[in-house]
Amino acid sequence: MYVDEQLTAKQIASRFGCAETTIFRRLRRFGIPARPTGPVPPGRAPVAWTPGLAWAVGVIATDGNLSRDGRHLAIPSIDRDLLESLRDCLGLRNRISLVANGDRVIYRLQWGNRALYDWLSSIGLTPAKSLTLRPLLIPDEYFGDFFRGCIDGDGSVLVYTDRYHTRKNERYVYERLYVSLVSASQRFLEWVQRSVLRLTGLGGAMSVRASKGHNPLWKLRYAKAESIQILRWMYYAPTVPALARKRAVAAPFLIPRTRPPRRGPGRPVVV
Repeated sequence: MYVDEQLTAKQIASRFGCAETTIFRRLRRFGIPARPTGPVPPGRAPVAWTPGLAWAVGVIATDGNLSRDGRHLAIPSIDRDLLESLRDCLGLRNRISLVANGDRVIYRLQWGNRALYDWLSSIGLTPAKSLTLRPLLIPDEYFGDFFRGCIDGDGSVLVYTDRYHTRKNERYVYERLYVSLVSASQRFLEWVQRSVLRLTGLGGAMSVRASKGHNPLWKLRYAKAESIQILRWMYYAPTVPALARKRAVAAPFLIPRTRPPRRGPGRPVVV
């Protein structure tokens, strides 16, 4: 309660009906150092910023849920390895459970941590954030990790073979690559686009899909040469936390390709 939930000795004592001095004696007994008095300062993480924490924030921002009770957080996913990586990055020991979601079963990680909840709120996250998600306080040096977490949470890395023009020439076969992030919050997605442009020079393209009875869904997409540069920026090392199946799709593009000795008809090869 003192370490994980960041409760004060007074709050813990009131729960157990004892004196604060009793709590401090127990802390000393188990070698737990006492914190300075007062709440965690706004914008300051309970732990230092790391690539793993920034990635976890990206996953939570796009695919997580902050409960209205001011304490609990939850992440649903079809990918157990995503939740295992998230658990490792945040130092959690909570069980990953299976829950029914309509006609399918998905994985779910839920935990309570008031200090982490308050900190996430201080950098801009809120409950019921789908439509209200706004710019967050993310350090520039960790923005690539945060962006990778967003892609793993509510984005995609898509590769497919385009044979549309083969009726003109059988050699007109192209490999298409798109890196996309979707959100119901235009403000959030425009901030992500501006931040990536400022840090990498890559602009991407915004589009919106609207249908009757539903809120507009915004998409930020990187294509062609930009998509490869985005992948190499966000997967800058083989050990960074990432969703395995999306990284597997990106893997062939992370190593520069050999340019053919002679360019045939069609579009230039991107290396």
